[in-house]
Amino acid sequence: MGCTGGLGHGNILSNGICSGGGHGGKGGKACSSDYCVKGGISYGNPDLPCELGSGSGNGSSTGTTAGGGIIVIGSLEHPLSSLSIKGSVNADGEDFDPAIRRGKFVIFDNFTGSPGGGSGGTILLFLHSLAIDESAILSSIGGYSGISGGGGGGGGRIHFHWSNIPTGDVYQPIATVKGDIQSGGGKGKGLGGSGADGTISGKACPKGLYGTFCEECPAGTYKNATGSDSSLCQVCPVHELPHRAVYISVRGGITETPCPYQCVSDRYHMPDCFTALEELIYTFGGPWLFGLLLTGLLVLLALVLSVARMKFVGVDELPGPAPTQHGSQIDHSFPFLESLNEVLETNRVEESQSHVHRMYFIGPNTFSEPWHLPHTPSEQIHDIVYESAFNTFVDEINAIAAYQWWEGVIFSALSVIGYPLACSWQHWRRRLKLQRLREFVRSEYDHACLRSCRSRALYEGIKVNATSDLMLAYVDFFLGGDEKRTDLPPRLYERLPMTLLFGGDGSYMAPFTLHNDNILTSLMSQSVQPTTWYRLVAGLNAQLRLVRHGRLRVTLRPVVRWLETHANPALSVHGVRVDLAWFEATSIRYGQYGLVVYALEEGVYQDTRGSIDGALRTEETSRVPTVKREHHSGLASRADLSPGGRIENNCLRRKIQGVSLDVNNLQMLDEKRDIFYLLSFILQNTKPVGHQDLVGLVISMLLLGDFSLVLLTLLQLYSISLVDVFLVLFILPFGILLPFPVGINALFSHGPRRSAGLARLYALWNLTSFINVVVAFLCGYIHYNSQSSSSKRQPSIQPWNIMDDNEWWIFPAGLVLCKLFQSQLINWHVANLEIQDRSLYSNDFELFWQS
Repeated sequence: MGCTGGLGHGNILSNGICSGGGHGGKGGKACSSDYCVKGGISYGNPDLPCELGSGSGNGSSTGTTAGGGIIVIGSLEHPLSSLSIKGSVNADGEDFDPAIRRGKFVIFDNFTGSPGGGSGGTILLFLHSLAIDESAILSSIGGYSGISGGGGGGGGRIHFHWSNIPTGDVYQPIATVKGDIQSGGGKGKGLGGSGADGTISGKACPKGLYGTFCEECPAGTYKNATGSDSSLCQVCPVHELPHRAVYISVRGGITETPCPYQCVSDRYHMPDCFTALEELIYTFGGPWLFGLLLTGLLVLLALVLSVARMKFVGVDELPGPAPTQHGSQIDHSFPFLESLNEVLETNRVEESQSHVHRMYFIGPNTFSEPWHLPHTPSEQIHDIVYESAFNTFVDEINAIAAYQWWEGVIFSALSVIGYPLACSWQHWRRRLKLQRLREFVRSEYDHACLRSCRSRALYEGIKVNATSDLMLAYVDFFLGGDEKRTDLPPRLYERLPMTLLFGGDGSYMAPFTLHNDNILTSLMSQSVQPTTWYRLVAGLNAQLRLVRHGRLRVTLRPVVRWLETHANPALSVHGVRVDLAWFEATSIRYGQYGLVVYALEEGVYQDTRGSIDGALRTEETSRVPTVKREHHSGLASRADLSPGGRIENNCLRRKIQGVSLDVNNLQMLDEKRDIFYLLSFILQNTKPVGHQDLVGLVISMLLLGDFSLVLLTLLQLYSISLVDVFLVLFILPFGILLPFPVGINALFSHGPRRSAGLARLYALWNLTSFINVVVAFLCGYIHYNSQSSSSKRQPSIQPWNIMDDNEWWIFPAGLVLCKLFQSQLINWHVANLEIQDRSLYSNDFELFWQS
């Protein structure tokens, strides 16, 4: 034990109550009812203590307490290499206990004073390393006061004088403390105060280390001075820490700035913790300079593509020659071409002269509603076929036209994977189906339904053909030459009213078209000049391509007006008229649209076949006759548009199943809209705008820009997660990448018709890739929100976001805008390819017919 007095002894009140002794900490004050005295003072050197603890100061009393002693282990010259404490090492101040034990007896000292607690002593350890077990105690605490009013003793001093503290890369922890190290002050009794805590100190630590046990400064701080105070570990400058980086600890502590750090993920690269995308951008000078360089490169590449495209396919996109007019001169400098032309013309004339009737297939040629022919032979072919054999022929050809179940299953699966793939699959199967029908009629079927022996022998009485969109097919019936019928084949006016169905369905991929071939042209030439008929068909198809499925009531109105203002005034001088009509629906309520050709009243008709220009003269216009026919204007619903509604001409013998459409009853059409209706506002057939080279150049720029943005977006997503890259690429397999090769293929394809078809497929892929862009949006949004919430939960860590300045959405948004602009430009590009004569849309009657 230490002294009962000492430098920090306690003070005594008049009633004998003592304050606590002081050493490392001041002693607790002593108090009676109305007066207090201070405790003993603190003394000694905390960095190298060597004093005993002090007592309460009442040496005359039997209850006097003493301070703690002094424990020194090792020396400056001979420190311990290591010290392991598993029990208790105490230099505590003495507690006051009024019960004095002597042998087996307890004697209570009868005194009136109240001694305070003694102060803790000194524990001085010279050593290299220390280990304190979990149950071990190293203490130099102050003593307790046992009587009310006495003060507690102050805590003592514990000092670790380390020798040879390792630093830098060879640093090893010098202390392992699992137990307790105590230097607290003792508690007073009643009104008496508790003693102050003593000191626990160590030798001054070198740079980078702090504290009693010379530990490494925390991550994000550095220490460039000698000492043990934690305040010497200064916070590293915030501006030196890159975005997406956190400070790290190094062996031996951090002694200088800049403080070491690491990126928060392996996907970011030192020293700036940039993503692969950001490294690319800042390699070329930052966002603005990179954007300018990328734009310039895209313009240059687009110019190269445009020049290559003009060299490669420029000749094919020139407007084709106009159809040869009757009486036009043939270039006799090419006798082979002259003879070939004569042969083809002869074949066309012979074929048209023997043509009897054209029977249309019913149905849109889909997997759920394939083509099929009606069984009962029509009135026009009743005299040239055997009805029973004809029904057998219809059964056989309908069986061939039907699709297998697995074809529809594949189409449905491809529709989910990628709708353009489903469209390509459907077009391929339709083409094979048409080839199979032609092969069957041409070589397999024995033509047993025909009455003509010559037609059965030569297999020439029946031919199957279809429109270019493969949605409308028809069977042509021809005479064999041995019928010996003077009334066959019928002349044009004997066939009227005549039905001409439209191909297509009004969709973007298959707009309505009136199919014109040699048979129809030769047939109409009996009344209408071929040049007039060619021009009428071209103008009508130009109007029909603007009709949109789902908006038939609105988009068919200009067609009806065009027929009244452009077509019928020109046809009326030839004694015919055409009207838009709707024909009977199939089992799935599929309506077919087309024209009905009428003959005007007899006596008013004038033969104008000698006229070449086909334009109306003023005097002829004044004599335009009227058409005697009945209009069915009461279209209340789709049910009313049934075979019960007929278009009648009182001057003619036959009746056409269907309903004539005019401005009044168009509003009664029952339009069927699906979930893809809104997409028709993006993908739509428009009028041509001209400037084909400029449009192609801008498309090339946007195509290259789209591909560049896709690559940049994927690089951006790679900084988030490989899973996000996988989702964007494979939600629709490679849908985000395919528009580029498909677009290049469309731009470099030969022929306007083929280029237009591939451009439409390119537009579909461009629109389909919106799904992948939406996935990219969702991945960025989810990841950004998760990072924002995690940074809020951990405010001590420097906040960081995967996307700089909350701009993660820029590249996906740029892709959306780029694809929208591409869609509009593709619409113009397709229109320029398909309508190379912009006068077809002229509102001026004279200008239209004179072009």
